[in-house]
Amino acid sequence: MSLAQFKSIFWWEWGHRFLGRLLGVVFLAPFLILLALKRLPRRLIWRCVQLFALGALQGAVGWWMVQSGLEARTSVAPERLAAHLSLALLLFVGLIWTALEAWFGQRRLAGQGRSGWIWPSAVFAAAVYVQCLLGALVAGNHAGLVDADWPLMGGRLIPSDYWRGSLWATVAHGTAAVQFNHRLWAYALLIAGACMVAASLRHRSRPLRPLIWLIGALLAAQVALGVATLLLTVPFPLAMLHQFTAVSILAFATALAWRARRILEVL
Repeated sequence: MSLAQFKSIFWWEWGHRFLGRLLGVVFLAPFLILLALKRLPRRLIWRCVQLFALGALQGAVGWWMVQSGLEARTSVAPERLAAHLSLALLLFVGLIWTALEAWFGQRRLAGQGRSGWIWPSAVFAAAVYVQCLLGALVAGNHAGLVDADWPLMGGRLIPSDYWRGSLWATVAHGTAAVQFNHRLWAYALLIAGACMVAASLRHRSRPLRPLIWLIGALLAAQVALGVATLLLTVPFPLAMLHQFTAVSILAFATALAWRARRILEVL
């Protein structure tokens, strides 16, 4: 690694750490002020404490991740990168859910029945979350730089070097395996999204229809972005846009899961 390359990653790392600490202050200061003024609803106090604790844990896991790149390698371990991202996205989802709870207030039951979208939307959001972590393994292993063809991988339906001798070596460190898993999960999500759009055409799904259709459109765009990023050998702008779209889908999937719990269907 040249001195110029080290300077580049140093400033990215420093900026990331500084922003993380700033976020902690931005969250904690208003929380303590609102708590002292008794302006925070009781139902949100413990939730905010948990969110702050999760943010602190995220910082600790971040240092644990960085340590893996200070020993026998110049890049962090893929599984630690995925763990760091998993907590970041969990915090992200928790913030969105809490923000919706704070904005719309406590749930008021009126009517009979329950939305049939509660479990499907929750499972879909969890599946999007898993796909983001599979993407972290692709990034951590630089797997987007191998088998840069589509729809096949190295000219084969299943890459010949998928198995690496053990389950852990395959799913966490196999470059062909992590890319193949990421592709398969993307296809599954796209099919699930299309099924959700079709199911939303029912009259009872009308309140959720805009969110579902938005998610379906983002999924189609995300798959196209993923293919383009792969075929063009991971240009930085496309890779960043691919990650941004993934987080956007997770945000809207979380909002859909929250909204589904607020809908009571009249039987």
